[in-house]
Amino acid sequence: MTVTLEPADDRASFTAAVAEMPITSPLQGWGYGEARKELGQEPVRYLVRRGGEVVGALQLLRKRLVPGVSTLYAPRGPALTDLDLLPDVAAAVKHVARRTDHYLTIEPPHPIFAGHSATQEDLAQEQARIPDRHGPFRRAKTEQPEHTILIDTTPDPDTIFAGLHKMARRNVRTAERMGVEAGRDDSFEDFWEIFTATNERSSLGAFPRAYYEALRREADQDGGEAYLVLSRHEGRALAGGFFIALGDTTCYLYGGSVRDDRPPLEGEKRKDAKAPDAFYWASIKDAHEHGYATLDLWGIPRLLDESKHSFGVYKMKLKFGADRYWFPAYDLPLSPLSPALRHALRLRRSYLNYRSFGTTDDVL
Repeated sequence: MTVTLEPADDRASFTAAVAEMPITSPLQGWGYGEARKELGQEPVRYLVRRGGEVVGALQLLRKRLVPGVSTLYAPRGPALTDLDLLPDVAAAVKHVARRTDHYLTIEPPHPIFAGHSATQEDLAQEQARIPDRHGPFRRAKTEQPEHTILIDTTPDPDTIFAGLHKMARRNVRTAERMGVEAGRDDSFEDFWEIFTATNERSSLGAFPRAYYEALRREADQDGGEAYLVLSRHEGRALAGGFFIALGDTTCYLYGGSVRDDRPPLEGEKRKDAKAPDAFYWASIKDAHEHGYATLDLWGIPRLLDESKHSFGVYKMKLKFGADRYWFPAYDLPLSPLSPALRHALRLRRSYLNYRSFGTTDDVL
């Protein structure tokens, strides 16, 4: 039976459809697309129908590169009942794409298990488990982190805590003894201080502040949530993160930590309050308490090697979860210029990586 794309103009019903799909992501929610307008991207939404049945929801971001040249991107999408629908979705997209749209990139929100260990025995073997294509869609580079840690937050917190790395358990207890308080917090200013300091310390880029403010506002509607978790010691926020959630999943998208540079109350220096560990543990408990079955820690290096720029972040996340997954991307050419355009954009990305990090590799 033919699959069609029906334009979706009602925010609440579209977001509900995204939330109800078994293969889905908060990034397909209406609010995420609205925030992307701050970056000059145009969100376009469709309900995926087969006959009279809604079998998916698709949010596309149209990115205008130069006049007459644009691309389409489905951030961690489409949301579907079944991955077998992807070839039919490809055919349907070709009917609604503009002449200026040269290719579509999708990131099906269907995690592929990578391993349950701190080390990576064979990256090529892990990658071999990933399908090279879905019908006319061919494997491509992702925009969102391809490699991540997912945490099952359905067990009770005591059971989850007992399964954490011993270092995490020790540090969380230390934070508690030192009076660290961690949980949901309304202070965007404190989050922003942490986030910008982390990016500057690690030479990472960021979007304009207006984007994050829009995401917090727009994703926190119609059953979705956008929220902050901060970890405070003696009132000062030392670690924290920005989360968006929809359906049964919450995603830790942005965050970091700052050094406690306050003068000591006594002695020669302040003791380490283990605020980042308290933050991660509070995030896990919060996901459980709010009914989210999965916490996506959102990004670890593709290659688990200590030389990687982001390996330190991986080591921190690893203490709280060891189940690694892949979220691969796929491209669909929409014009004869698609291969040349993709090659040019890859070269640009490699150049920017080299200028920032001294390597053409992506940070994650």
